[in-house]
Amino acid sequence: MIEFLQQIINGLSLGAIYALIALGYTMVFGVLRFINFAHGDVFMLGAFGGLFIAPKVLGWFGGEPSYTAVAIVLVVAMLLCAVIGIVIEKLCYRPLRNQPKLTVLITAIGVSLFLENAGQFVFGANPQSFPTLINDMAIEIPQSWGRISDIVIVPSQILVFAVTAVLLVALRQIVMHTKLGMAMRALSFNPVAASLMGINTDFVISFTFGLGSALAGAAGILTSIQQPSIDPLMGILLGLKAFVAAVLGGIGNLGGAVLGGLLIGVIETLEVGYGSSTYRDAISFGVLILILIFKPTGLLGRSEREKV
Repeated sequence: MIEFLQQIINGLSLGAIYALIALGYTMVFGVLRFINFAHGDVFMLGAFGGLFIAPKVLGWFGGEPSYTAVAIVLVVAMLLCAVIGIVIEKLCYRPLRNQPKLTVLITAIGVSLFLENAGQFVFGANPQSFPTLINDMAIEIPQSWGRISDIVIVPSQILVFAVTAVLLVALRQIVMHTKLGMAMRALSFNPVAASLMGINTDFVISFTFGLGSALAGAAGILTSIQQPSIDPLMGILLGLKAFVAAVLGGIGNLGGAVLGGLLIGVIETLEVGYGSSTYRDAISFGVLILILIFKPTGLLGRSEREKV
C-alpha cells in the first residue's frame, strides 16, 4: 500500500504538469475549434526562458536557491510565453482564420517544426542543465506517523501541486467571473453572434492564446525544476501526451483537461512502477485510441450536432 501511495503521489505530480499544458490545447480548441500543435514547443521556450533568467535572478539572492527566485522566474517565463503565444497567433493563425481547418492544422505543424529547429539552432541540440532554484531534498516525515513515514516527498512535488492549484483557481476566476472570460465563453458558443454583439473577437482570441501559452510556460519551469535537463525537443513528447490528456478529459472542457492530465500522469507512473518503463508512452497513446473508439468526446466532453 505504501508503494502504491508513493506511485500515486508521483503520478499526480507528473499529471499536474500535463494538466497545465493540456489547458492550453483545450482553451484554443474551445474558441477556434483547431489544435495548436505548436503549444508543446511554447512549453519548451518557457523552460529555456527560465534557463537564461534564473542565473540573473539567483544573483540577486547571492546565488542561493530561493522560493522567491522561483516565483520571479515563473512569472517572467509566463509573461514571455504569453507574448510568444500572441505573436504566433497574430502572424501565423490570424491570416488563415477563414481558411479550411486542414490548412490551419498544417500551419500549426509547420510552426511546431520551425520552433523546434530554431531552438536547436539558437540553443544548441545538446541537453543543458537547468539552474538549481530550490533545494530538492526529500522531506523527512516523523516516524511517529507510522508506515506513512516511508513515503518520499520532495519539495519540487509540493511546489508543482501548489503552483498548479493557484493557477487553476486563477484561470477559473478569469473564465467564469470576468467580462473577458464571458467573452471567451460567448465566442466558444457562437462566434458569429459574439461578433454581432460587439465582442472584439481578435482581442479575445489573442488573449486566449496568451493565457494558454502562459500556463505552458509555467509548466516548462516546473518541469525543469523537477527534471533539470532541458533540450529543444523536450516539448514534442510532453506536448503530445498533454494533447492525449485533453482528449481523454474532453477537449474544450477545462475541468476535463485537468482530469485527463492527472489520469495520464497516474497511469504512466503506475505502468513504470509495476510494469516496464519501455511501454509508458505506448500506454498513453493506447489510452487515446481507446477513448476515441469508445467515447470520442472524452470523459467530461459533450457531443455536438453538426449543422448542415
